[in-house]
Amino acid sequence: MGDIDGSSRAAQSAQLNEQDRSFWQRTIDWVFAKNRNVQNTNADGGLAPMSEPSNQRGMINLRRLQVEDVAIPKAEIVAVSESISKEELVTVFRDSGLTRIPVYSGTLDTPVGMAHLKDFALKYGFQEEGESFDLAPMLRPLLFVPLSMPIGVLLAKMQTERRHMALVVDEYGGVDGLVTIEDLIEQVVGEIEDEHDSGEDTFWTMEKADQYLALAKTPLEDFSSFTQIDLTQGKDIDAEEVETLGGLVFMLAGRVPVRGEVIQHPQGAEFEVVDADPRRIKRLRVRLHGLTKAAE
Repeated sequence: MGDIDGSSRAAQSAQLNEQDRSFWQRTIDWVFAKNRNVQNTNADGGLAPMSEPSNQRGMINLRRLQVEDVAIPKAEIVAVSESISKEELVTVFRDSGLTRIPVYSGTLDTPVGMAHLKDFALKYGFQEEGESFDLAPMLRPLLFVPLSMPIGVLLAKMQTERRHMALVVDEYGGVDGLVTIEDLIEQVVGEIEDEHDSGEDTFWTMEKADQYLALAKTPLEDFSSFTQIDLTQGKDIDAEEVETLGGLVFMLAGRVPVRGEVIQHPQGAEFEVVDADPRRIKRLRVRLHGLTKAAE
């Protein structure tokens, strides 16, 4: 009788454990199982090769895409030193519009934690001037993930560990990028915009006919499709090695050009560097005067 009762309790416990599994974990398990055959079967019922990552959104991306497909590059990470002052940290939060910022010791390859705006505001936002500032006790632990991790696995890990941001590391332990839980969810449901995102996804604006002000991270393929001008044609341009306007200008110049410099394209286009720092280009003015558009 005792054995029966014990078996019954064990069965009930197992059932409760199954019911208590997180929504995301069960969803991801379903996606992995559901799409395993969809991904590998063609219209004739035979095996088909896995497709490359695309701009399509949907649950299948949780299995198909890896962290390297969605992470922002190291050069674009907003981070602060552990020795930053209170006033400087306020400025970084205000100017960036971010609520979570990685904190490093010396360089970004030595991260020590994450500063959260809510923690900072609750501890120092209502303090009188002159209150001593100490960032270390406020730091939250960071999550480190490899480039090759499927985003569905990372999403489940973030949900389980209640982390909303992760640093992407390379094989040597150096920081290679950053990814947030919002970046992952957007691969399923599409862009998630809030009051801080206004205008941020506009890669370029037309100043006048055949002249554009563009971010250096503008996808070259998208810009070429919009303008109907293929900028990957020309001597010394390797179309397979360049993905952005900034990358194209870097390739043409053979170095990081300085602010105000004008780089000529073999086809006659001009790239004026509007904003840059010693490591990268930030904004460009693109002049396409006289260039012939591709036939539609």
